[in-house]
Amino acid sequence: MRNYNVAIVGATRLAGQELLKVLRQRHFPFRELRLFSTNQVTERRIVPRPGEPEIEELDSHSFRGIDITFFCTEADSSAALAPIAVRSGATVIDSSYAFRMTSTVPLVVPEVNLEDLQGHAGLIANPSPLTVQLVMALYPLHKVNPLKRVIVAACESVSAAGAVAVEELSTQTNLILEGRPVIPHVFPHQIAFNLLPEVDVFLDNGYSREEWSVIQEMKRIMHAPDLAVSATAVRVPVYVGHSAVLHIELSHELEPDEVTAILTEAPGIRIMDDPAVSLYPQPWSVAGQDEVCAGRLRQDVSHPHGIILWVVADNLRRGIGLNAVQIAEALIERGWLRRQPPPYSTDQTLGQLAHESS
Repeated sequence: MRNYNVAIVGATRLAGQELLKVLRQRHFPFRELRLFSTNQVTERRIVPRPGEPEIEELDSHSFRGIDITFFCTEADSSAALAPIAVRSGATVIDSSYAFRMTSTVPLVVPEVNLEDLQGHAGLIANPSPLTVQLVMALYPLHKVNPLKRVIVAACESVSAAGAVAVEELSTQTNLILEGRPVIPHVFPHQIAFNLLPEVDVFLDNGYSREEWSVIQEMKRIMHAPDLAVSATAVRVPVYVGHSAVLHIELSHELEPDEVTAILTEAPGIRIMDDPAVSLYPQPWSVAGQDEVCAGRLRQDVSHPHGIILWVVADNLRRGIGLNAVQIAEALIERGWLRRQPPPYSTDQTLGQLAHESS
């Protein structure tokens, strides 16, 4: 079996550290592993573990000889650095939003649209962690009984905003318990003991960028451009784990037991649903787990074709690390790592494409 030269850009960030853990646990076929920092403030809070390769600073030669590069950086950094990696010959799997809506860049959840990886031109986008868990739960139903409408009410953990956000939640919690005032820095308001219906910046249409991105990503990944989707994302004082209530309108009626049977057979889904003993997914219980967990499944009494579902997953592990590694594994297993010529002109850079998609 061939081994590969692999790089992680943003290796000192929470997402980068989780991705590295997944690579090691799944025995990814390394020849060489290189870890890079982009020297951002949010990265300096995470210290590499003993025994890991030395953290390197990026330069113009960093990607030479690299087969696969995982980007776990902010969108601006990905837009600037991913083109360099691609031109150096690496296949890039980017976890920022920089290229997610670029039509020439595959946006992939392997359990849903693996075939979209074919014919890639060296760059693949990892969806939003929230999108990953939503489409994994929805697509198995969509294949059996096409979805007509989905309303998403999401509770997003602070770890999605990085290590400084996790630290802010801890600091604020301690200060409040001591009766002392808090001054928010990462979020616009206090996050401890509070809820903020503001995840990312607000757009002119009233949605946040996170909400609008999830809507567009779901349609693209599921190949359902006409699906009616609306989403509200709320930041909650939880360290790890995104949760969402899904109000689903199907094309025709489906009994809850039938929905449970479909999801039980779906890859990557675990059903936790027994109200009699208070069994349902919770962020603390899914942290560190690979599966998307579903529960509180019931008929929507407001619509004859409606189903309500509660879905929870580890946003760092399932939503970023595992999804990105599964993409890389699929490229290797199916012989798709070799990329096709870019479907855009040589004078149109990937950076320009990222700007167009944002």
